[in-house]
Amino acid sequence: MAAPTIPGFDYQRIQVADGIALNTAVGGSGSPIVLLHGFPQTHLMWRHVAADLAADHTVICPDLRGYGASDKPADTDGTAYAKRTMAADIVALARALGHEWFALAGHDRGALVAFRAGLDHPTTITHLACLDVLPTLDMWQVMSGTNAAIGFHLYLMAQPPGLPEQMIAAAPDAFFGHFLDIWAHNPDAIPPDIRAAYLDACRDAVPSIVADYRASADIDVDHDQADRDAGSQLDMPVAVLQQDWGSALGFDAQALWSAWAPKLAHTTVNCGHFMAEEAPERIASELRTLVIR
Repeated sequence: MAAPTIPGFDYQRIQVADGIALNTAVGGSGSPIVLLHGFPQTHLMWRHVAADLAADHTVICPDLRGYGASDKPADTDGTAYAKRTMAADIVALARALGHEWFALAGHDRGALVAFRAGLDHPTTITHLACLDVLPTLDMWQVMSGTNAAIGFHLYLMAQPPGLPEQMIAAAPDAFFGHFLDIWAHNPDAIPPDIRAAYLDACRDAVPSIVADYRASADIDVDHDQADRDAGSQLDMPVAVLQQDWGSALGFDAQALWSAWAPKLAHTTVNCGHFMAEEAPERIASELRTLVIR
């Protein structure tokens, strides 16, 4: 069977760096918005939202470096999956498609890439949306005690190369499927063909996915801390939509985000983690409001 695609979107492989091309779906016309997927997913997580937004925007949905059908370079020096590197990919992608500026929305891992893009490329990113995540530096600071068990995968993939990759590769469908199961309030939002596509993609990308997470326990923290020390902030309008993790783990998510984003619109949602699939009309509406604000 052919792999699922976003209906009505054209697919291209676009070179964004030496030896790195991103599998990218592009549809619609109008002001551009780039949508970045999370873990353990691919660009397909945006299939409903992208089709909605394409009515009045150019919508660009890549697989991140290391995920899906995009290239997966070996991480030889700890920088290949730094969010700074991955953010530069997205800016290069948009420029290759003729867009010098664009709105950017990311979910989960993609939101961390979007956050870094907003800090590193403030004149390129006009509007920013981050779904169900905290900035990396804040995330590590709020994880403590037994509550941190919910993020066991963060600690596993933060370990030096070797053991995490071996453990996950021994049972990839069980590992990645675990998160698809426990993070969704509505499992029917991820139908069997899409679930199979996610598991197929993750099964083929264990080293690069682990490298992405490992970077978030190392170089990404350094980059965030340097920006915090310098007083850097996100100057563009920022929308954050997330579950109420703060009440469960004991932190004020809106306050943490406000420190980075003076023009913040923070919304708590009651759907599951995979909100673009569980509540696509709501998410499309929120993103459309963000882009035209």
